[in-house]
Amino acid sequence: MQAVILAAGRGERMGKLTENCPKPMLLIKNKPKLAWTLENLPEEISEVILIIGYLGEQIKSFFGKNYAGRKIKYVEQKKLNGSAGAVQLAQPLIKDKFLVLMGDDLYLKSDLGKMLKEDWAILVKKVREAERFGLVSQDKGGYLTGVIERPHNQKEGLINTGAYVLQPEFFQAKLVPISETEYGLPQTLVSIYPKYKTKLIKATKWQPVGSPKDLKLAEERIREFVS
Repeated sequence: MQAVILAAGRGERMGKLTENCPKPMLLIKNKPKLAWTLENLPEEISEVILIIGYLGEQIKSFFGKNYAGRKIKYVEQKKLNGSAGAVQLAQPLIKDKFLVLMGDDLYLKSDLGKMLKEDWAILVKKVREAERFGLVSQDKGGYLTGVIERPHNQKEGLINTGAYVLQPEFFQAKLVPISETEYGLPQTLVSIYPKYKTKLIKATKWQPVGSPKDLKLAEERIREFVS
C-alpha cells in the first residue's frame, strides 16, 4: 500500500526555525520530524509519495529513494493550493487505496492501522481546546458529513487530525474550494457523501507540530508514538 505525505509548506508559525529548514525536517530528539513518521508507518505501507515544496531538496537529500525499508517518490507542489490540491498531484503514481498524512504531525501506528481497515477514513480526536482546529460532524453510522473550519466558537468537539484513507475514486471528485487559492481535502470528502462514505476513526494519541510550543511538546512526547 502507498502513503502520501504532505510536506510542502514552510510553516510560518515556526518563525525563524524554518528560515533555512523545511518544517518537516525540524529536529525532534536529534532526528527530523519526518523521519519519525516514516519509521513508524504501519507495515502495510511499502511505498511513500512525499509532496514537497519549500526547501524540498533538503528532504530529497536526506531520504533519497529508499528509507526505513520503503520506496520513496517525490512530487513537487509548486503552488500551495491546499490539502486537496496537494493530494491531487499524486494521482499519476497512485495504484490503489492509499493513506494520507500531514508531514508535521505525530500519529500512533496502531491508530493508522485501524484506519487502513476501512475503504475511506479520517482520523479524528476529541479535544477540549478545539479553537485551534477544524471540527467535523458525523451521521448516525459514524461517517463524515461536515467540516467547520476556524474560526468557530466551539471549545470542545471532534477535530480533524489530517490523516485519511482514500480510494482512487477521490481523483474523480470536483475539489471544493475553501479560499480563493486553496482546496480542502475534508470538504471534498463531504461533497462526495453519501456515494462514498468516510468513516471517522478516533485517535488514541495525536500531537500536532505547528508552532515552537508544539515542537517542544513533541520532544517531550515522542516516545509515546514510537512502537
